[in-house]
Amino acid sequence: MINFLRHKKKKFGLIRRTVAVLIIFIVSAGLYYWYQLAIPVSASAQPKEFIVEPGWGSTRISYELESSGYIRSPLSFQLYTWTRGISSYLQDGSYMLSKSMTLREIAQVLNRGAGSTKELSLTFIEGWSNQDYADYLQKQGVITNVDEFFDLIQKKAAWWDEYSILASRPKSADLEGYLFPDTYRIFRGASVQSVVEKMLANTEKKLTPELRAEILRQGKTVHEVLTIASILEKEVSTDEDRKIVADIFYKRLEAGIPLQADSTVNYVSGKSVSRASGVDLQIDSPYNTYRVRGLPPGPIGNPGMSAINAAVYPKKNPYYYFLTTPEGKAIYSKTHDEHVAAKAKYYK
Repeated sequence: MINFLRHKKKKFGLIRRTVAVLIIFIVSAGLYYWYQLAIPVSASAQPKEFIVEPGWGSTRISYELESSGYIRSPLSFQLYTWTRGISSYLQDGSYMLSKSMTLREIAQVLNRGAGSTKELSLTFIEGWSNQDYADYLQKQGVITNVDEFFDLIQKKAAWWDEYSILASRPKSADLEGYLFPDTYRIFRGASVQSVVEKMLANTEKKLTPELRAEILRQGKTVHEVLTIASILEKEVSTDEDRKIVADIFYKRLEAGIPLQADSTVNYVSGKSVSRASGVDLQIDSPYNTYRVRGLPPGPIGNPGMSAINAAVYPKKNPYYYFLTTPEGKAIYSKTHDEHVAAKAKYYK
């Protein structure tokens, strides 16, 4: 009886170890498969052509994708397309693929067909400067050199006259602030000028006749409003705060008090800090609103509608000063002494 129990216990222990090993194997295999599907080979978003020849099946395609560096595991690709029921529906043609695409994304694109990669989606973030735009366009493969973009937006061309929003822009100003931040779909290989034209057309549309009539009624220009809006975009983040700060800025302008906006100093220094350093505050530039009264020569970035609306429809308030805490909260003061006390409290 004792030997029988020992035998049963030994057999049970063997089964338990076998089950544990199987569980570990299944979990490991699952994690490995998920890694192959969900993690791209590289962070590089530079698209390159990948051709699927007629007659290639999913097996041949998987090995060609691995050879070209788009996936790590041909077997994972074959398994994914088989389980999704698309292994027999991968289409031949010329595709634009990037190594930042996951295995799943690549398989779905090959299933949809070559036309699905002939368009590119570009997303420009509110507040981005033209330098940010240029860097992004280069990263997305729209331009090979940032100079292509700046050559286009810094020198006035005849086609600029087609856009009424540019009428109040000083002759020396470029298109900073006029290229509306949004998501645009373009054909791959499209010229950078076509992208800029889409942005200008979008700004024309966003600045409705009602908005422009209100700007004119207030005795302002589109250029002045976009300049204020671009500063608001950088200084505070909520709709309410932007409306309050817009009124503060307008009151300071009327009273001849410098705007003292750190974001304008950052535009010159190239930094991204909530408070400009003492050294940076001494920069000799018309964009340094600590040293120069009035508005800077033009926008310091491309504002979105929240900031533009705030610049057109400010909220009346009793404040003349504000600061933004390291956490991003806006603190308002009526007097200079209150403002100094707030700075001492939040920036120790």
